[in-house]
Amino acid sequence: MKKFVINGGRPLKGEVTINGAKNSAVALIPAAILADSPVILEGVPDINDVYSLKEILELMGVSVTFKDNTMIIDPTHMISVPMPSGKINSLRASYYFMGALLGKFGEGVVGLPGGCYLGPRPIDLHIKGFEALGADVKTEHGATYLKAPEEGLAGTRIFMDMVSIGATINVMLAAVKAKGRTVIENAAKEPEIIDVATLLNNMGAKIRGAGTDEIRIDGVETLHGCRHSIIPDRIEAGTYLSLAAALGEGVLVKNVIHEHIESFLSKLEEMGVPMDIGEDSIYVHPASELIGVDVKTFPYPGFATDLQQPITPLLLKTTGDSVIVDTIYQKRINHVPELARMGADIRTEGNMIIMKGPNKLHGAEVKASDLRAGACLVLAGLMAEGTTKVSNIEYILRGYDQIVEKLTALGADIRMVNEDE
Repeated sequence: MKKFVINGGRPLKGEVTINGAKNSAVALIPAAILADSPVILEGVPDINDVYSLKEILELMGVSVTFKDNTMIIDPTHMISVPMPSGKINSLRASYYFMGALLGKFGEGVVGLPGGCYLGPRPIDLHIKGFEALGADVKTEHGATYLKAPEEGLAGTRIFMDMVSIGATINVMLAAVKAKGRTVIENAAKEPEIIDVATLLNNMGAKIRGAGTDEIRIDGVETLHGCRHSIIPDRIEAGTYLSLAAALGEGVLVKNVIHEHIESFLSKLEEMGVPMDIGEDSIYVHPASELIGVDVKTFPYPGFATDLQQPITPLLLKTTGDSVIVDTIYQKRINHVPELARMGADIRTEGNMIIMKGPNKLHGAEVKASDLRAGACLVLAGLMAEGTTKVSNIEYILRGYDQIVEKLTALGADIRMVNEDE
């Protein structure tokens, strides 16, 4: 077990480059097994979730090489083996193997997904979609058993009862080789959906409408390998932009698609953060007084729930009251008591997080409860006076590539040590 030791209060300056999107990569890697020849993914983040997926693929006989953020996936000799437990339970995105195995082999056994606990996150919509395509789905003994009928999956019209990124992608993976046309209504619109559809189309799929609320998929018999570059990580970008606004003396954040974080940038502008937004980079000028704002999360293109926690330390620096309401995961509040331990004037009231600022944070021993809460505590530690020790950093390493190196290059005093040091 490792932890971060942070000596806070240092101004940050320089530039940081954003990696490929974690939330895309964890769907693109399972999607690649649908091909019958090698798939090359460029810009794959060097994070723990990617290594977990690599191990799962190798258990199924897939050849995988991963070096310098490029992953080559060769599913030529892949076999369908049951995956009831082990690595499959360590990350939420393991459920994408349900759609991918169903699409490739017409069957699969996949353990129930793990990952960060943010309150109930059922997979009912995924199962409903698979069943609409004709699959028989049973969940027992902690695993989901999927089987297509002898004649194969058949395209149909599927209405998502609620907007779900995971269910939209999973149904796409199952439907690309189904007979006839599948229409997904009330589909999620996130950039990661478009990224997965782009990969599948490059492999020979026929998908139209990704990025809108209606996706149309005409089934094809075979898919082939291709080369694909992953989009930049909008959540990593938002995390570093929050940090630049809180502590920066001029920070350039590179490899950003600003259209993917427009709702987030509008909140920074509302606070008074001075920025120059370029074609693929954002320069954050030193900020003087910042004003408190209210944040409400919504499905894309609304304010992303994954950016709710990383923006919280910045809100603690602003003058006045700020309120966060997370409409996606109302239980996403585990960072609140940890920030209070650091001296923040912050509390929860119903489904609201209420802050009064500006706050002077002080170093403390805190614990990450999930990926984005961990990022929040790292930012708070960098802002605080004194030394902060963040434990449970395995959560953070699931989603942030080279975080210590990137922060150190900006001038931060942060190091990763063993728990007993």
